[in-house]
Amino acid sequence: MRTTFTTCPLCEATCGLELTVEGDRVTKVRGDREDVFSKGFLCPKGASLGSLDADRDRLTTPLVNHGGEFREVTWDEAFRYVDERLRDFPDRDSIALYLGNPVVHSLAGGLYAGALRKALGSRNVFTASTVDQMPKQVQCGHMYGSVFSIPVPDIDRTDFMLVLGADPFSSNGSLWTVPDAPGRFRDLRGRGGSFVVVDPRRSRTAQAADQHVVIRPGTDVFLLLALIHELFAQDLVNLRDLAGHVTDHRVIREHVVPFSPEAVSERTGVDARTIRELARRLAAADRAAVYGRIGTTTVEFGTVASWAVDTLNVLTGNLDRPGGVMWPLPAHGRRGPGRGEGFGVGRWRSRVKGHPEVMGEFPAVTLADEIETPGEGQVRALITIGGNPALSLPNSARVSAALAGLDFMVSVDPYLNETTRHADVVLPAPPPSRRAHYDLAFFNNSVRNVVKYSRAPIPLEPGRLDETDIFFRLTTILGGMGPSADLDALAAQQLADLRRKLGADFEPEGETREERLLDLKLRTGAYGVSLRQLLDHPHGVDLGPLTPRLPEVLRTPSGKVELTPQPIVDDLPRVREALGAGETGAGETGAGETGLLLVGRRHLRTNNSWMHNVPALVKGKPLCTLLVNPADATRIGLADGATARVTSRVGEVEVLVEVTGDIAPGVVSMPHGWGHDQPGTRLTVAREHAGANVNLLTDDLRIDPLSGTAVLNGTRVRVVPA
Repeated sequence: MRTTFTTCPLCEATCGLELTVEGDRVTKVRGDREDVFSKGFLCPKGASLGSLDADRDRLTTPLVNHGGEFREVTWDEAFRYVDERLRDFPDRDSIALYLGNPVVHSLAGGLYAGALRKALGSRNVFTASTVDQMPKQVQCGHMYGSVFSIPVPDIDRTDFMLVLGADPFSSNGSLWTVPDAPGRFRDLRGRGGSFVVVDPRRSRTAQAADQHVVIRPGTDVFLLLALIHELFAQDLVNLRDLAGHVTDHRVIREHVVPFSPEAVSERTGVDARTIRELARRLAAADRAAVYGRIGTTTVEFGTVASWAVDTLNVLTGNLDRPGGVMWPLPAHGRRGPGRGEGFGVGRWRSRVKGHPEVMGEFPAVTLADEIETPGEGQVRALITIGGNPALSLPNSARVSAALAGLDFMVSVDPYLNETTRHADVVLPAPPPSRRAHYDLAFFNNSVRNVVKYSRAPIPLEPGRLDETDIFFRLTTILGGMGPSADLDALAAQQLADLRRKLGADFEPEGETREERLLDLKLRTGAYGVSLRQLLDHPHGVDLGPLTPRLPEVLRTPSGKVELTPQPIVDDLPRVREALGAGETGAGETGAGETGLLLVGRRHLRTNNSWMHNVPALVKGKPLCTLLVNPADATRIGLADGATARVTSRVGEVEVLVEVTGDIAPGVVSMPHGWGHDQPGTRLTVAREHAGANVNLLTDDLRIDPLSGTAVLNGTRVRVVPA
């Protein structure tokens, strides 16, 4: 028996874990009390790592589908078959790539997914970003010149926070790496501060807030613009030290004239007095931060809403200020010049519906279009890595049928799930305990500058393939080098090319390809730390609180924060039109008196569709329920614990009812990631707790046009007793 330390890979919080290992099994998991960042905090997901690791349904050997039956093959056989089949698609645009959320939780994914995309050479790239955070990234691209320059709330030093459409007590932060969010919010209140949550549901975070403001789904953009309106109307704008770093802020006033508190009150359900009071509280706080997430991004005006969030932080002087919202500086990052080429979209457009490219990818909602529609460039083959689009994309029934109609599909995934059941080849990545860990993505969103690295707590078993090798083999196949290329030579060339680009005059150290590449990035990074230092400090290295980074963080041609980017200004008339046109979330359902707006939600014990096969996380009270307000339940004739039939424009589900005052009247809520009742999967526990797939109801025709992001919140549905 031995003790080892690693970082939890199951959400964005990057909590340190202390593992007890006996032989080749993790027998105990507890929070690492010496971790410099999480200080022993642990949520139920992290505590379940050992069970997730030892899941009997987890694949250990590649599978090949022959005549509808999966059989185990060797790794060499699997890659030879992939190489053989992909040669049938000389038009690279006929091969699509889908990257799922787990890719950003993986060191191998962070280091090598880009090379795989480049080797594929297809314009048909799709990721989970366009069912999640893309509006925030697009907004940051337009304002700051880089889609990765996302400022985060400096919660440890703020006095006031306004939280919209987010539940960090359940998510542990999203686009915001904040271990022990409940503890940090308690500390905020303990030092005399306060926070307000805007949400149609009384979430765990809203229950703990000083004030819960109930809002109609999809209308956050109107509330945010009204708050900007009030900062000007009440002469509360105060840029503080930002004046020299931003373009003219005064022009914003004319764009928000139509969005007075009285004008938006009826649509949002938030009275004008509350809106004015929120604006005053935000302006009066010495240090304040506005934070918006899923409820503000997966909606019709997600990019404009995201812009309004950061504009509020600018107009109150709280951007790039301790206690406001700030830019982390990760150890593998480098300081920039404060000026760049800026950001743009639409270098190419999707074949069927003409959606513009954003960050080199198309909206995930159009994947089915590209598969189903005949003609030159039709997608006939698909590579999925760590994603489950059959559950995560809107109009999932259509998506699943499209996947079933492909000529060839290869999936990198540890499970035979709702998506990979359609694959011809499944390549299983190793479990978390067999992987090295470093958070390339999440250190960019951290509330404190820290750095941690851990080697795999348990060595790979003989015959298993490391995740890095899976990426490399697929890359050599797509690059025309075949399935038997010399991976060491390829990795050495990649490392040499990066050394030249960075001007590094040293030989990177490390036992693996991953480690040598990471060591190079770290030693040429902002702090000059090395892989050896991180190995000598298993609980992490604290690099200090966030510090101001303007103007060096900017990549705009002007070298300033662009407060009125033209694409966002051009979309404001659409927002004004929607304000006077009636409810967002509309859609023909024949709903009549039982028409309600459907929103999603997260739960502390789950993360998308990943973890429903772990018994400890799904036992007890059902997690996949339809939350219904008591007044609506009485009107419709629904009883707590009964079953409801929910219908939208695109589909229908039956789901267990949970009657609760925690959801606003006129609104119902279902969590995402469920629906594990499909034939051909191997998810024993998840099947017993199948739940219903909310994305059988969400509409693939509704997107935020600036980012291509699916509108997953505010779907008009009809609810009746089943």
